[in-house]
Amino acid sequence: MKKLSPDLLKWFDHAGRHDLPWQQSVNPYRTWVSEIMLQQTQVKTVIPYYNRFMQRFPDLQSLGRAPIDEVLHLWSGLGYYARGRNLHKTAQIIISEYAGIFPTIIDVLITLPGIGRSTAGAILALSQNQRHPILDGNVKRVLTRYHGITGWPGDKQVEQQLWKLAEQETPKKQVAEYTQAIMDLGATLCTRTRPACDRCPLANACYTCAHNLQTSLPTRKGKKTLPLKQAIFVIIENKLGEILLQKRPPTGIWGGLWSLPECPMDTDILTWLKQQFGSTVSQLTELPSRRHTFSHFHLEIRPYRAMLRATKLAVRDEGEVRWYHPGKPTRLGMAAPVKKILLALTD
Repeated sequence: MKKLSPDLLKWFDHAGRHDLPWQQSVNPYRTWVSEIMLQQTQVKTVIPYYNRFMQRFPDLQSLGRAPIDEVLHLWSGLGYYARGRNLHKTAQIIISEYAGIFPTIIDVLITLPGIGRSTAGAILALSQNQRHPILDGNVKRVLTRYHGITGWPGDKQVEQQLWKLAEQETPKKQVAEYTQAIMDLGATLCTRTRPACDRCPLANACYTCAHNLQTSLPTRKGKKTLPLKQAIFVIIENKLGEILLQKRPPTGIWGGLWSLPECPMDTDILTWLKQQFGSTVSQLTELPSRRHTFSHFHLEIRPYRAMLRATKLAVRDEGEVRWYHPGKPTRLGMAAPVKKILLALTD
């Protein structure tokens, strides 16, 4: 089959994206941050987060030396928070083990938290023009359709086949341009639904176009019904209008983020509050539930608002528990659903 890079590069010259924020003042650090943010997240969503992140953390040193709460605060709402934690952890490792110099050897890069083979290849291809194949979701879709590869791309054997094709298709020259071009094609024309084959530079040699299989490839993973889980979040509010926040464990959902205290299901909330915080409540009100969907399950959040009799509990604004005033927000990393619950209190 005809190599796709010549036609793709011609198309990229006039139709590709050349003005994205991370394409300006290119260096490995800026490219790394953008690639991590772009994992499972669209460009239009990432751009404002990236700009704010770069304004606060313009280099690796400023990121590695910042408190994790500040990093997660800027990440709040972007989702998949392990990415933010891994960015911070990797920055600290590079500062301590590599004298603050971003590694540009792929075998070193893939040992760092949150950087897999495709991400490492993209960082080095885009920032250093090193020849490394990549295989993100957009590239998988383009290669699958162009070469007519059947089977779910997440299957190990299919993925290995796609890696071989990615290696074969990556040119020896203009690697940075090619890497951006194939990602752009998948994001803008060879989209998951309603691909714009009439405008695609690869249409004349594409297996999918020739056989009218645009809706069949890539092969979809068998649908699985997501389970529904429930959680009780308690909005503990004192007479000053402050809300008690609790830091979640470093692993698991929303790891390391500040959240509302979570009461175990099938537990009497008043008894639990007394046991956990030694508090007496003047009023307990159930608020409308909220649903949040993760990749593997739905979470139904059942918020309860507990008004304390006392002005304050015996907690300090440090460690794993602290008071937070919705009208005077501080720079804390919070998951989007928790933010929405707190914002609703001030409406």
